[in-house]
Amino acid sequence: MNELGIKSVIRKKVYKRKFKVSDVADNILNRNFTASKPLEKICMDITYIPISDRPGKFIYMNVAKDLFNGEIVAYDISSRNDTLLVQNTIDKLISMNLENNCILHTDQGFQYTRREYSSKLKKNGIIQSMSRKGNCWDNAPIESFFSHFKSELIYLVDTRNPEEITKLIHEYVYFYNYERIQIKNGMSPIEYRTHAA
Repeated sequence: MNELGIKSVIRKKVYKRKFKVSDVADNILNRNFTASKPLEKICMDITYIPISDRPGKFIYMNVAKDLFNGEIVAYDISSRNDTLLVQNTIDKLISMNLENNCILHTDQGFQYTRREYSSKLKKNGIIQSMSRKGNCWDNAPIESFFSHFKSELIYLVDTRNPEEITKLIHEYVYFYNYERIQIKNGMSPIEYRTHAA
């Protein structure tokens, strides 16, 4: 190789930056996805929504789902996957009539492990619960919503315009809550909650 002037291409080493987790809560929910009352147990997570054919262009949606009736009780959409996205959703939840010791279950994403987030939940009487690391089954109800949401809306729309997609998302959440029948309840989430009252 030396005589022929051939040199191998050396790939640059990529160092993945590991963030330090501040607060990891126990898995209190422990896959017990049934609730006897509204706003007693809530699952929450963030999903990425592509807004371009080029990789890396997304809007982000943080969603909270009530395990009593499968209703999407709060969500926020942002061009940034940051702590404010989660903060806005939490503020919406806190303004609701949550059950005493309501359990809020998430994964171990950096937005959910911050001390400020944990403190805010504790201050408002919300019990923090987290999935085990890398275990999506621990948060299956919200993953199930994202699966329906993407296959019934995101994968079908032609537009990649963020404003248009955001408008469609609002319409879909309304449809999901008020009109889309869930097999386990035989009616829409809002209809089930009204019927159970």
